Amino acid sequence: MAQIYVSIGTNIERNKHLEMAISELYHHFGALQVSPVYQSEAVGFEGDDFYNMVVGFHSDWTIPDLITLFKSLEVKAGRDHSAPKFSARTLDIDLLSYGDMVCQSPIVLPREEILHDAFVLLPLFDVAGDWIHPRQKKSVAELWQAFEQSSHQLERIADPIDMSKFKQWQKQR
Repeated sequence: MAQIYVSIGTNIERNKHLEMAISELYHHFGALQVSPVYQSEAVGFEGDDFYNMVVGFHSDWTIPDLITLFKSLEVKAGRDHSAPKFSARTLDIDLLSYGDMVCQSPIVLPREEILHDAFVLLPLFDVAGDWIHPRQKKSVAELWQAFEQSSHQLERIADPIDMSKFKQWQKQR
């Protein structure tokens, strides 16, 4: 089974949509590695701040099957996929990596945002600091250490969702 990392972002009913995403991922994949949640400014448009996090899990699902699930969860959360790329969203789930796979299709992996966006790289560092980026041949910890952190303002959010419920989900499996 491949180690999968996904980024999750929302700037509409943030707590509700993060909790829904974690619940759904747990339902499908079991044990999850869950980063802290970070607040960041909207990029590319005027809007409410985003909550962002990274979740890791193991799966033997194919990349197309994962993407289909993530898109269905976004729709379930009320996301309008016809909206402009840079706009408010209820839920955004992006596949960051699939094991050590490097590919261009059906999507680019590992996802480029890992190297460019602090709101992806920092939570990935929190859950997978030792993971070696298959293109860069550096650990996420090394990538974060070399990242120009001062140009990206992130605020760690304390307990935006009820993680005790998450612990109960863990016990039920």
